[in-house]
Amino acid sequence: MSDSYAGLPQPYLRTPDAARFLSLSGRTLEKHRTYGTGPAYRKLGGRVVYALEDLKAWAERGAKTSTSDPGTATVSPAKRHASGLRPYAGKTRR
Repeated sequence: MSDSYAGLPQPYLRTPDAARFLSLSGRTLEKHRTYGTGPAYRKLGGRVVYALEDLKAWAERGAKTSTSDPGTATVSPAKRHASGLRPYAGKTRR
């Protein structure tokens, strides 16, 4: 019995495959997702998936022509930003 979807391209990538596509670690991509600095993703049931087009668009935001090129957009690092996010679910550190 043959698989009727065998010749179709995979429309969505799971986190490990998406990270490999972007040459990042899976953990870095997870951090981007947590901090809101990464590519758009979808939740299908309990699974996180990425559309290939969204990965390409996010990577293109970082395109530059030289080291002095400010570009029109940036790809932020996977870290917390001063946008009101506080560590430990709103609890202050001791």
